[in-house]
Amino acid sequence: MNRTDRLYALVEELRARAPRPLRAAELAARFEVSTRTIERDLLALQEAGVPIWTQPGPGGGYSLNPDTTLPPLNLTPEEAVALATALAAMPAMPFAAAGHSALGKLAAVMAAAPRATAGRLAERIRVTPLPEQPASTLWDTIQRALLQPEAIQITYQDRAGAETVRTVEPGGLLGTGNGWYLVAWCRLRQGPRTFRLDRIARVVRTGEAIAPPDLDALLAELPHDLAVPTLR
Repeated sequence: MNRTDRLYALVEELRARAPRPLRAAELAARFEVSTRTIERDLLALQEAGVPIWTQPGPGGGYSLNPDTTLPPLNLTPEEAVALATALAAMPAMPFAAAGHSALGKLAAVMAAAPRATAGRLAERIRVTPLPEQPASTLWDTIQRALLQPEAIQITYQDRAGAETVRTVEPGGLLGTGNGWYLVAWCRLRQGPRTFRLDRIARVVRTGEAIAPPDLDALLAELPHDLAVPTLR
């Protein structure tokens, strides 16, 4: 767990135990770091305005005023295992690293009993991951072009290894059992195309703002049994 994740989890741990104070040694053991590291983390949070209070004396420690912050998001054991199973089955997903980070943050604030239950259930599950493909080192540039629509220039290798350089207008991503693809309008071919992420050798930002092409229109010629991820 990096420091940013630990700081987030530290706040949630204090919130989950509030109003009971926790000693620095308890928190250090919980996050597997030194007491001095935890004390530095707590000081950094206090300086950032997080309402962490220090209670001296026996039974004292650090506590968080839960009335001044939002309550934590609690997962059930089944929900935690569902997320962990999905991530294990799709290691090559473009958002895999972000998914593991999110799951770690959520798991960090689960109460001990539900977390232990989730751990026992997860130990009884095995999955066969979807075909592995190298995560595109150019993913950050592609993601930026999707969020702040702009044309990008890509160097693409076909199955035979032949390379072409083309300018495309990104529409979105397509996940299949064979891997992940960038779906875009290809100016070279003057039509919609899909580009497998692990065959994109290079991406260059053009700085040319575009109206993002409609993803469903680009995918109109593909089978219509496509699922759409939702946040509800």
